[in-house]
This record gives sequence, structure tokens and C-alpha cells, in this order.
Amino acid sequence: MNNSVLIDPRDSVAVVLEPVLKNEAVFFTLRGESREISALEDIPVYHKIAVAAIPQGGAIIKYGEEIGVSLCDIRMGEHVHVHNVGSRRQEPASLPTATTPTVATPTVATTPTVATIGKQGKNSPGWSGGGASATFWGYRRPDGRVGIRNKVFILPASICASDTTRIIASQIDGAISFNNQNGCSQIDRDQQLTMDVMAGMAANPNVYGTVAVSLGCENCQMDLVVKAIRERTNKPLVQFIIQENGGTIATIEKAVRAGLQMARDASAERREEFPLSELILGTNCGGSDSTSGLAANPLIGDISDRLVALGGTSVLSETTEFIGAEHILAARARTEETGERIRYIVRRYEDAFRLVGADIREGNPSPGNIRGGITTLEEKSLGCIHKGGHAPVEAVYDYAKQIAARGLVIMDTPGNDASSVAGMAAGGCQLVVFSTGRGTPTGNPIVPVIKITANRDAWARMSDNLDFDASAVIARPDSFSGLSGRLFAEMIRIANGGFTRSELLGYTEMAIARLCNYV
Repeated sequence: MNNSVLIDPRDSVAVVLEPVLKNEAVFFTLRGESREISALEDIPVYHKIAVAAIPQGGAIIKYGEEIGVSLCDIRMGEHVHVHNVGSRRQEPASLPTATTPTVATPTVATTPTVATIGKQGKNSPGWSGGGASATFWGYRRPDGRVGIRNKVFILPASICASDTTRIIASQIDGAISFNNQNGCSQIDRDQQLTMDVMAGMAANPNVYGTVAVSLGCENCQMDLVVKAIRERTNKPLVQFIIQENGGTIATIEKAVRAGLQMARDASAERREEFPLSELILGTNCGGSDSTSGLAANPLIGDISDRLVALGGTSVLSETTEFIGAEHILAARARTEETGERIRYIVRRYEDAFRLVGADIREGNPSPGNIRGGITTLEEKSLGCIHKGGHAPVEAVYDYAKQIAARGLVIMDTPGNDASSVAGMAAGGCQLVVFSTGRGTPTGNPIVPVIKITANRDAWARMSDNLDFDASAVIARPDSFSGLSGRLFAEMIRIANGGFTRSELLGYTEMAIARLCNYV
């Protein structure tokens, strides 16, 4: 049985599926046959091994694409990682001039492998969702959109109102709030990001109505907040200003009474049946390792394709994790303008870091990513974009802007999990499917976050935090269709009101993207 996988027939590296010791045999499939090489050193699980000699300056190929350049001659059987691979986009003086690597040119294996599991599309078995319904049960809002939760949102307009809203929400069953660290002392563009998130969360169809609370002197004045919300939705909204209502205690008393009445009105709402075309699905990944790109992200990509085929919307996020793969996404764009927009948001992100004398790779891949076998940002990106499946990209949205297009769209969000999920929630996503290789507790106050892993060890260690075990895909690629159907059915179960692990644990962490330091 193979103990490694060659993802694409053009690859110069394979990923080992178990720890390999020096001189142990490593097997992988090539031309439909199992091939064997000998490991020249110990290789940790889910890390890369060279399946061909790669000269200094040669391209390291994974997913059929370049993920970096060799910093020295790499022999077949050697461990391929940060000690001998660099990112070409960094262009440091130490990087040699690229040369053509000496790699095999195998044909696609005839038996199912991880190289093919993410490429089955709507003609694959189980496309109907493994028996899953093509409808879900949700709440129709006055603005016409459909929610899958029925929350009362206690909205702090700034950090100065955040503790007050926390206390208010704690007194009302079904109410939620978050710690807004912004809302004041911001430049105009940063303040706009904050306003867009606040308005978008209030407008999210998972929210029945909003109780907005401000201090009174912050930059995000209550009239601006109310105006921004009203531009997006006509749902119930009441407002309280601490400095005009007699201080904290008096404001809490008034807001709790208003929130209790709103919660009572919300409890009278009843779920109705709707087509899946009403869903906007966010996709995200965090705490990634090699299993994310191998299996978990392709699985998410498959349910993304299924939802899009049914008229729904799927959102690919995390612009920092397009870097090195933006040409692939741009080639999938519906129009040339959308393709150029994809390239532009990537350039903009890299340029923003250069303005402060930094490189985006200073924190990406993260230490956890590296321990999990991810070597360069390009490698991480090529694995991340599998979450978008294979549908054409219809549109690109700025952070937290309202999503209106159907099909696969992109939102320009940071790689930071909490702020990326927040941006998609503000854009109208009712739920998020989130892959992780290392394990993460990430949740959100507005939208349920379904966490999936393909790392069997992470599932064993972090099952309290994770919702779906996809590790069987790596050991048995032919299980992909069945697992995709199960994940699709799990998405519908959550849409119908079933809880995620993060909801059961009460995880509601939130962050809002920022451009610069506070004023």
C-alpha cells in the first residue's frame, strides 16, 4: 500500500502519509503502478519527499505548479522543506537563477488518487449530495433574504460601548454581541471597514433585529451607524446612546427591555422551506497543514461546486492565500475585468506590506503551517484555492461589502481567520465551512462555522472543536464522493438549525480588518 501520494503527474515531490525513517521505502502511484524510492533521511508525516533529482535553482513542483525554488541540489529521496526551498516571489539575493528541474514526466494514474479527487465535478457519483435535500428550512426577513439563525444582535458602535453590550446580551436569551475594538481613533478608510462590518452583521439574514449602542462621542456616530444599516436592510432596529441615557446602568436597563421585546418578537418567527439557491456559503481555512490542500479543501470545493450548480453562492476568501496562485483564479474569471481585479487585490496586499517595510511572508506560512509540512506561501495558496472548486469566478467583492452575485465569488479578506469570517458574515454569508489541519476552535457570533479536517491525528486530538472527519479521503481516495455527500448533508443539517461545535462551546470570537495604526 502506498505510504505517500503524488498529487499531480508533473510533481517533483510527493507527500508522505506517515512518518518515514531514513532508508525506509516510500511508495507512490505513477502511470497506474506503485513506484518505490528510498528515503535518504527521516521525513515527518505530511511533509514532502523528492521523487526526482532537483538541481539548485530548479522549480519545486506540487499540485502541478511551482511552489518554490531549490536553494541547493536536492537528491531523490531527500526531505524537501524550508531548509532547502525558497519562495521565488521573495527574490532574495540568496536565491539562484531558475533552471529547468530534472523531473519525471508520468501520466495520470488510472486508479483514483488525491490528484484526481478534487476534479470530479458534477458528473461524479453522489453529485446530488448523497441523498441530501435540495432545500433547507430558514427564516424569511422583511428585506427578502433568508436566515438560518434567529439572533438578536446587540451591536457596540465602538470599543467604549462593548462592555455595555456584553452585559445587555447576557440578560437576553438568544442575543449575541462582540467586542468591537474599533469605532474611534481611526482614519477614514479604517473607519469605513468598521462601518461596513457593523452594518453588514446587522443586515445578515441570521439576525432578526439589532439593538445598537454607542457611547456618544466616538467617530462612528450613531446616526452614521443607523444610516449604514438602513442602506442594507429594513429589519427591526433600536438605538441607545450611553451619554444621552444617563450612563451605563440606565442604558443597560433600557436596552435590555428593548432587547427582550425584540427576542419575544423573534420567537414568533417560524422556519419555512427554501431552495438551496438562497444560501451564501463562506469558505475559509486556518491552522492548515498538507492535509488541507490534499483532501479537506478539495472536499469543500466539491460542495461549493454542488451549491453553485443549484443556483447558490460560494465565497472564496483570504487574499493573502491567493499569492502564487492568482494566475489560476484569474484564468477562471468570467470576464477579463474580474480576472484583472483578482490580480489587483493580490498586488494591493503585497504592496501594503512593502509600504511599512515588511514582507507578507514574515508571518505566512505560520509556524504551525510549517510544522504541518507547508513550506512556502505559494504552496499554501495552491492548496487553499481548492476551496473554490472549479466554477468560474463571477465577481470580486471588497471586504465586508454586500454580496449580490450568484455562483462562485471572491471576497478580499485577510488571512486572519476571525477577521476573514467576519468579513464574509458582513457580506451576507449565512454559514461558513472551515478546513483545518492542525485544529482550531474558531467560531463567530452571527454565522455557524463548520470545521472539517483531513488530518486523522488532529481529529483525535481536537474532536471537541471539529465537526467533520475527512481523513478517510487520504487513505482511500475512492471515498471522496461519499464524504462529499455527507459534508453536503451536514451543511444542510446546520442550515436547518443543527448546532456546530463552536456554537455548542459558545465561541464567538470576532476581529475587523484594519489598514493602519490607531490615530
